[in-house]
Amino acid sequence: MSRRAGFLVGRIMIEYIKGELTELTPALATVEAAGVGYGMNISLTTYSAIQGKKEVKLYAYEAIREDAYVLYGFVSKKEREMFELLITVSGVGTNTARMMLSSMSVSELCSAISTGNAKLIQSIKGIGKMTAQRIIVDLRDKIVALGIADEIPAGGSMQAPVNNQVKDEAVSALTMLGFAPAPTQKVVVQILTEQPDLPVEQVVKLALKQIK
Repeated sequence: MSRRAGFLVGRIMIEYIKGELTELTPALATVEAAGVGYGMNISLTTYSAIQGKKEVKLYAYEAIREDAYVLYGFVSKKEREMFELLITVSGVGTNTARMMLSSMSVSELCSAISTGNAKLIQSIKGIGKMTAQRIIVDLRDKIVALGIADEIPAGGSMQAPVNNQVKDEAVSALTMLGFAPAPTQKVVVQILTEQPDLPVEQVVKLALKQIK
């Protein structure tokens, strides 16, 4: 177990938690197992994957420091492995790593890292130019060595960055209408990639026709 930024980090005992999903928000899932309710911090990707389910299995990551014990949950081992890699990069903490996994899927992150697309990584809230470049340099070889690069889609190409203000406003509006954030964001990004000059209201109207 290693120490970084005031945390003792590492999975101590819990590999995963399987049980009844009793509470769910876009940031937190409460899973009851053997009479104990575990509050697990989650990404929007995991939120989207488990929304509407009664029973779930979330892979765990434990972060322990002197004044707190924080439990993170991931819908897949690949997502957890990417999270663990991200927090090894200087300047990337657990909250930033979760934000990254909420903004892009594991496959999208792998592709951005493997192709050196710093501009795309910078489009994520909280990621600056130097941090984006550091992520690429530090993790490019590691995602291959650990097999996470298997997530890279054929061709390894990424879409060009979109207008983040329009994207965020459209996703926020659709989320308020009751749509899950992760799939909503993918639809919005696709629309803005094809028609980058659309205003928010037009993006929302098109997204409403496409979201399933």
